[in-house]
Amino acid sequence: MATKKMHPETIALHGGYRSDPATGAVAVPIYQTTSYQFQHTQHAENLFALRELGNIYTRIMNPTCDALEKRLAALEGGAAAMACASGQAASTFCVLNLCQAGDNFVSSTDLYGGTWNLFANTLSAMGVEVRFVDPADPEAFARATDARTRCWYAETLPNPKLHVFPIREVAEIGNRLGVPLIVDNTAAPIICRPLDHGAHIVMYSTTKYIGGHGTSIGGLVVDGGTFDWQAHARRFPTLNEPDRSYHGAVWAEAAKPLGPIAYILRMRVVLQRDIGAPMSPFNAFLFLQGLETLPLRMRAHCENAIQVAAYLGRQPKVERVIFPGVQDGEVRRRADAYLKGGYGALVGFELGSGREAGRRFIDNLKLLYHVANIGDARTLAIHPATTTHSQLSSEDRLATGVSEGYVRLSVGIEHIEDILDDLGQALDAA
Repeated sequence: MATKKMHPETIALHGGYRSDPATGAVAVPIYQTTSYQFQHTQHAENLFALRELGNIYTRIMNPTCDALEKRLAALEGGAAAMACASGQAASTFCVLNLCQAGDNFVSSTDLYGGTWNLFANTLSAMGVEVRFVDPADPEAFARATDARTRCWYAETLPNPKLHVFPIREVAEIGNRLGVPLIVDNTAAPIICRPLDHGAHIVMYSTTKYIGGHGTSIGGLVVDGGTFDWQAHARRFPTLNEPDRSYHGAVWAEAAKPLGPIAYILRMRVVLQRDIGAPMSPFNAFLFLQGLETLPLRMRAHCENAIQVAAYLGRQPKVERVIFPGVQDGEVRRRADAYLKGGYGALVGFELGSGREAGRRFIDNLKLLYHVANIGDARTLAIHPATTTHSQLSSEDRLATGVSEGYVRLSVGIEHIEDILDDLGQALDAA
């Protein structure tokens, strides 16, 4: 079914799947299988040689995951997608699909703490250098780039700083230099489509808003299909030089009969094959259930978040509210340019009494959950300095936007009066 002209509410229900060809089932079945019967030896040979696409082994692909991949690719306006076991796996694959030991990539400083740690420590130990730059100046990405720079990485709505990333400005500079922009859109599904603004790759932690139910861990990468990997062949050896692990395949060439999917094809048949971080079929099924209501939930999330931000702005113990809808200047211009239909559901605020006030606030919550997650239908709260960003140095924490008294809320879809009542009594105790 063609989805290009459909609205997100429709794509979330119909994209990539109509019914099960074997049974006619309207709901996507859970294909809980490791392996698939080949029709004959020639069929098996064709699949392994990539002369045709199909199911070989669930580590590489699975029909339930395939339905989720197609639906999210349609929702983002991308060419193809691949599901992973977690958002962290998706971030890792996004970089390692282009970078090898001795290479580097440039990343925004405005990142989730787990991603910062992945880049600064784990990938660094593998010989892949990250160069952090402040996205307030888009040209900083160009200044940090050299001949071994393979990609740029950013978050649309950085958690917890909440300064919307200048997607188009940075993507245009990257196009000039021949460097693709990878955007983590986890915190802004539906309200932002990074590919529409020039990004080349989009990734998600589907654990968050895509699911919304807080039951499953997963990640997903969408290939926009717009970057010309062969036009800058020397910069991308993983896609333009013979791959010894796959009988000398050159992925930029091998993908041509299948469409503009060289990036996601290599990710699937090399990284997913060798490292093996697939999404389970059962989790893919659960994410499909969440995806069906995502446009409706995002609307409710955003409406509640606006009211929460306004309420916090009136409280004497709150020194500052961090939310795109109350920002001004260039930061607000970017929020208005890239976010449509709402400013997201993440709201941060700083308590003047610092770390201890943050602790007291969290410990006195009764309705809101104190968990290390965002994107649930429930409202969640956390004190990042002692949790999600505690492994970072104090300087690195401040660079990501985390002060000692910073509290982050992921505003849910409960009745707004109940959310505000719990915030009020916890603030009284802080």
